[in-house]
This record gives sequence, structure tokens and C-alpha cells, in this order.
Amino acid sequence: MTTAQNETPVVIDLPAGATLHPLVLPARADAGRDAALLAYADVRNRCLEQASGRDVDAFTAEELLPLLTSDSHTTRRQWRILLGERTVGVVVFTVLHDDGGATAVSVISVLKQAQGRGIGTAVAAHLEHLARTEGVRTLQVWTEHVPTDDPVLVPPTGFGSIPRDHTSRFLLAQGWTLEQIDRVSEYRWSTDDQVPALRAQYETAQAAAADYRVVQWLLPTPDERLAGYAWMKSRMSTDAPDADMGSPEETWDADRVREQDERWLDMGYTVQVTAAEHIATGELCAYNELSRKGADDSVTEQNDTLVLAEHRGHRLGLLVKTAGLLAWHENHPRSTRVVTYNAEENRPMLSINEQIGFVPIGYGGAWKKVLA
Repeated sequence: MTTAQNETPVVIDLPAGATLHPLVLPARADAGRDAALLAYADVRNRCLEQASGRDVDAFTAEELLPLLTSDSHTTRRQWRILLGERTVGVVVFTVLHDDGGATAVSVISVLKQAQGRGIGTAVAAHLEHLARTEGVRTLQVWTEHVPTDDPVLVPPTGFGSIPRDHTSRFLLAQGWTLEQIDRVSEYRWSTDDQVPALRAQYETAQAAAADYRVVQWLLPTPDERLAGYAWMKSRMSTDAPDADMGSPEETWDADRVREQDERWLDMGYTVQVTAAEHIATGELCAYNELSRKGADDSVTEQNDTLVLAEHRGHRLGLLVKTAGLLAWHENHPRSTRVVTYNAEENRPMLSINEQIGFVPIGYGGAWKKVLA
């Protein structure tokens, strides 16, 4: 097994025995043998499972490496938090280039057994100093929560709530504001009659969308779909409910789609895109993404779903979701769980999910901190 190199600890005021080490990414061929990356991946996965109660987002070191690597649209940096020689936390700092680097995603995850020592507070101060130095003006983070007996927090939108648990109390103490609640929903394939029931919903949507046809592809995106897919991805960053998070508008083109596709495939994903095409103009105007990695019975993730505003009112959301699920189930019948995230105020999409049979299984928070 290789050992970490150039991981000189960052000089900051941490509790006794704790150190912060930058994660030096290995070459892809070395990912599975790199001690630092293996420790990072293990603690990352354990922190996520402790926070959410689910292991859907667990990655091996090889799968995780593409997600940690910078690209032309983001600068990604990571650190490990050590207590002695043991990794007990991971840190992520991702600067978004779409708004000139004014926004960054900042994540500090510490295993429960190492919490309460002041480690997170010290690391947070370091990240904020780094952010200000680099011209970042807004920090963002998305959190997962398991049900607790704690009082609840409600965002300014008035939709949904999360518990005032350890994570929430930490962020509030650091001056973050809760802006939005995400609902985590799950659909389970369990009975034989689900296919005809889902097909009936698809046919209902199809009847309301007579001016549209369904087109599908697997990544990598075919050349003839790059422009239309890129435009819809751009609109996803402006049209989806964002509360007061202030997320930057993303500019997508064919090269960015190819870059996204390569990252997905390098992480071991199979990704299906289901889109609605306006027959008269050939414009792509709605889409849904389903993805899966690992074994053929692993959990399916329903990622983006969007209907362009000017094409709403024709049941296109129901059309692409049901068409996508039917095709996916035919090709991946052993993947019986489908998990998706939606803003609690996004009633149109939540209504479609509920009609299909998705049920809530968890909630998350979208937080921001505006730096002085």
C-alpha cells in the first residue's frame, strides 16, 4: 500500500492531538492503494451514513477519485482530520467558477466519536479565512438528518423542517442560515402490478403531450443531443427552486456535457437520460436522469428532472419520469429502490413523485453563510 506524500499538516489552532492534512490525490491507477485516499473514503462514507442513516452515497476510493478532482468549472480541495494517526473527519472546499469564484461549497464531517472537542469549530475558522482570502463571498452546504427528539428548524420558505440536532446547532453557532429543506423520497419495486399501473400513468401523460415524443439515451450523450441537453442543464440551475441560496447560474455547452459524462462514467455509473422532444421544432424541453453504480441490485438514483417553463402544462414531468422508470426497470430489474431529492416547496415535482408512488424517507437542509 502506498503512503501519503506531501501531506504536511496545516498550521491552525486545533485541539490537542488533532491535525489537518491536505489530501494529495494519487494517479487513478494508484487510487486503490493510496493509504490517505482509502482512509478519506472510509471516513467520508461513515460520516454520511451516521448523518443520514443510509449508505446510498458510499464510494470506494476508485469511485470517489473523479468526484474529488478539479475541472474547468470547479476547484476542489480536500483535507483529512486526524486524531493522532487515526482519520476522524474529512473536509471539502469547492469553489464554483460560474460566478467568478464568489460561491463555494464548504463541508466539515467528523465521526460522532470525535465530535464535541472543538475540531469542527477550528476547521471552520480556517476554511472561512481561506474563502475570504480567495474572494469567496458566499458559502453553501447541504446536510442530511435522521429523526430525533430535538426541536425542529423551519426555513424562511415555510416548507418542511429538520431537527435542531448536533449538525444544525453547529452551523447555527457558526453563523449559517437554513434556507431550504430537501425531501428524500424512495420508490420501491415490490409487486408485479406496478408495471401496468406505471404504464397507465405514462399513457395518461402521453395523451396530454400529443405534441411531444420521448427520446432516451445512455451516457455518453450522443452528439446530436449535446446542444439540447446542455441548454436544459443550464436552465436547471435557474428554474429549479433555490429559495434564497443564491446559487450561481451555470453555463453549459457541449464540452461541459462531455466533461460531466466522463466524470459519471469514470465513477462507474450507468446513466439513462429520458427527454421530451417538441415534435414541431425538435427542441428538447424536459428531461429526467436515472443512474446506478456497482452491483446490479444497487440503489438507483433519480437525479435531475426539469420541464422548461415555456413547455409546462402538458404533463411532461410525469411523461419523462414514468417513461424513464419503465425503461430502467426493464433493463435493471434487480435495482428495486429508487431514491430522489426535491425541494419541499417544489410541489409540482413532489405531486408527480407521490402520484407515481414515491414516499418520504428523510429530509435534508440547504444552508448558506454570507461572509463579511
